[in-house]
Amino acid sequence: MCLIVFDWQPDSDRPLRLAANRDEFHARPSAALHHWQDAPLLGGRDLEGGGTWLAATPGGRFAALTNVRDAHLATPARAPSRGELVTAALQAAEPQRWLQNLATAGAQRYAGFNLLLRVHDRLWVLHHGRDETTLSEVTPGLHGLSNAALNTPWPKLVRARKALRQALADGDWQTSMWQAMHDTRPAADAELPDTGVGLATERRLSPIFIVGETYGTRATTLVNATANGVIEIAERRYAGMGVPEGERVSESVSA
Repeated sequence: MCLIVFDWQPDSDRPLRLAANRDEFHARPSAALHHWQDAPLLGGRDLEGGGTWLAATPGGRFAALTNVRDAHLATPARAPSRGELVTAALQAAEPQRWLQNLATAGAQRYAGFNLLLRVHDRLWVLHHGRDETTLSEVTPGLHGLSNAALNTPWPKLVRARKALRQALADGDWQTSMWQAMHDTRPAADAELPDTGVGLATERRLSPIFIVGETYGTRATTLVNATANGVIEIAERRYAGMGVPEGERVSESVSA
């Protein structure tokens, strides 16, 4: 994923409500949201690297990944696909210890990333950037994650988080967020981050929903978790230039 906004309320009957956009090259092969045959996972699948950007397992575990955009952050030689981190997190026997080990040593094998992992009533984010690798427990409330650390106020994140706040207040949050996550408006130049990729690229990547022939938003995903361990996931997929490619209205895993 490249943009995730979510409401985390671990003590409520709806502990996690989340909206996300996956931005990727349209030529990279991937499978739509489905129940995997070779692992107890529900999610899309990167058919090139074998991992995934967002998935859930029976029992209420959920994970998602964003890349870190920083032209000054070197990618290690023979770096493995970051998508494998999601599948490993979801299947780790001791997830908190696995995260701690990743933060202290394993993360350096990968290009920059943010890994979000929910297990029951706990939610962690592991940020691996240029200057630091940090593991933090997410506090209850409304949050956003793009291609920098948690809640870094990039324009697209601020706009999407505001939309989620309004959608939750209005009641039918999913209908509102399908529309909000399809916002193609670019940010003003004065608001753009400087990640070292140049002004033209910052502009092109600044909308919530990126439209492009070779690179752009390929999927929007909504996640709704309930207190009894059920996680519902819905997905809309897009081809080049934002052309709709398909939809999975709702798939779920239970406790």
